[in-house]
Amino acid sequence: MAIHSCRDSERNRIKNLSYNSTTYKKIEAFQIFVAIFILALASPLTFASDPSPLQDFCVAINDPKGSVFVNGKFCKDAKLAKADDFYFSGLHTLGIYMVRIDDAPNSGLNPPHTHPCASEILFVLEGTLHVGFVTSNPDNGLISKVLYPGDVFVFPVGLIHFQYNIGNTYAVTFAGLSSENPGVITIANAVFGSNPSINADILAKLLVFKILILLYIFNS
Repeated sequence: MAIHSCRDSERNRIKNLSYNSTTYKKIEAFQIFVAIFILALASPLTFASDPSPLQDFCVAINDPKGSVFVNGKFCKDAKLAKADDFYFSGLHTLGIYMVRIDDAPNSGLNPPHTHPCASEILFVLEGTLHVGFVTSNPDNGLISKVLYPGDVFVFPVGLIHFQYNIGNTYAVTFAGLSSENPGVITIANAVFGSNPSINADILAKLLVFKILILLYIFNS
């Protein structure tokens, strides 16, 4: 009985060791999986912005003489750069884009459009603007606000947005975007002005569908 008891204990000890070893391996494998999963989530964020420049800055010029060609532009010799170069041309390769927008009085419109590669921050210098953006499917929620001088509004990357001048003077704004090449797609131009044109039957069905939606909204 004692011999059997010793043998049983040894078997149980070996079994426990084997079980513990398997458990540790599973835990280790799970930890590796979690690490890979986190890295996979982080990777798109890492590569979502413009690549880092190889020089301090690039003042874009049109003269190829004695200059370096970077990202589609000729760069002025850094030693010749002046403070006056850093209004807009000095933004090249810095991963940002800036633009001034003057919306005409009484219904001046920057029509619904999207920047596929950048978020946008809008600063109102003069005038009164109705601005907004639409969230993704299926909600398609409209988030809008009336802005006055000194106000700031942000349009998330890729979402359709607009600016509409509701005042009787020019609305002057400055927009900064988080990519040197943010891209722009004006919705109406893309749908109705594509080359070659989108099939007329498709556009007709789209228009009928939109008209039905408008009628439903007006009758609600």
